[in-house]
Amino acid sequence: YGDEPYAMTSRCIPDMTGYNQYLTSTANDISGCFFRQDVAYQMRTKTKEECEGHYMKNFINNPLFSSTLLNLRQMEDHLSRTADTAIPFKPTDDPPRPSFDSQLSRDMAGYMPARADFMEEFDNYAEWDLKDIDFVDDDSDILHALKVAVVDIYHSRLKERQRRKKIIRDHGLINLRKFQILERRYPKEVQDLYDVMRRFARVVGPIEHDKFIESHTLEFELRREIRRLQEYRREGIQSFCGAKVYERVKRMREDERRKRNMLCDILQYIHDSRACQQWLHKQAAIDAGITPVVTTITTSGRRSAPPLNLTGLPGTEKLNEREKELCQVVRLVPGAYLEYKQALLNECRRQGGLRLAQARSLIKIDVNKTRKIYDFLIKEGYINKA
Repeated sequence: YGDEPYAMTSRCIPDMTGYNQYLTSTANDISGCFFRQDVAYQMRTKTKEECEGHYMKNFINNPLFSSTLLNLRQMEDHLSRTADTAIPFKPTDDPPRPSFDSQLSRDMAGYMPARADFMEEFDNYAEWDLKDIDFVDDDSDILHALKVAVVDIYHSRLKERQRRKKIIRDHGLINLRKFQILERRYPKEVQDLYDVMRRFARVVGPIEHDKFIESHTLEFELRREIRRLQEYRREGIQSFCGAKVYERVKRMREDERRKRNMLCDILQYIHDSRACQQWLHKQAAIDAGITPVVTTITTSGRRSAPPLNLTGLPGTEKLNEREKELCQVVRLVPGAYLEYKQALLNECRRQGGLRLAQARSLIKIDVNKTRKIYDFLIKEGYINKA
């Protein structure tokens, strides 16, 4: 290219290939200037006089070649002086290159950040089927075709390995923490679509997939804003100032309605002082704006099981705060909850609604846990009753 600080110069005679050029220079260096017959013997296609004339013209009597050698020697001297300076290691987040003693480094075990490669490849033992193959002249046609087929299969396995690496690189799946943060920024409805469309991302490509998800996110936000404006229109509100007053009064009305329902909630614990105290402490924390510690309110004298610790469990990052609280109280791991939730959602979409008996037939766990999951999904609007 014209902007590069170097240029390729051809020194070939019309019918001398680059490989013959290499043989000419190396053979002269090895054999000496007076052994042109040996050079011609190695060339096979040129006579002794042609080799001698070409070497003298392009390598010995050429001032440009001498200056090129001088530049190469200067470059080698510069590299030898700077090669002793080590490049310091600096941990980075994107691309992920964590420090060796960090939790992220342990989570990424098997990945070599400096080489951007894996210690164990996909289909790691593909080379084993190829290591004992040797093509010999006395092979039969069938045996030769069989060996060629094995080599073709090996090439297809290498292509599949590179295809998977390309998907990981293009979609940024190595930086799992950043990927999860970007995924959690979507609302619940868009996250459900994101989970469904994830399997098609490798077909359409990363940019097209992100555009598709972002377009649906924008559509969801526009629909939500339209529903909010339609609500204002139904209530007779004609200005944004009036809308602010309406939202404030609406929140106050919802708080009053929740407080009126507290009596019904406390009556079921009225005969158990311990459970009643737990409920009162929880409501006091909510009124003070503090997130209450998850506790299991029990009406029996038996000591309740402590909440499940979700730290480090797979799938925890996919749950919102209310779902985490449910899994802690019910003592259900996030992966199982997500599986049960998806099964109930699919059945509800298929039938247009779901009854508790149908939920219990789908989820083969404790009926009390099924009831809590069923009530939670209905309360959050994931499913509706049949």
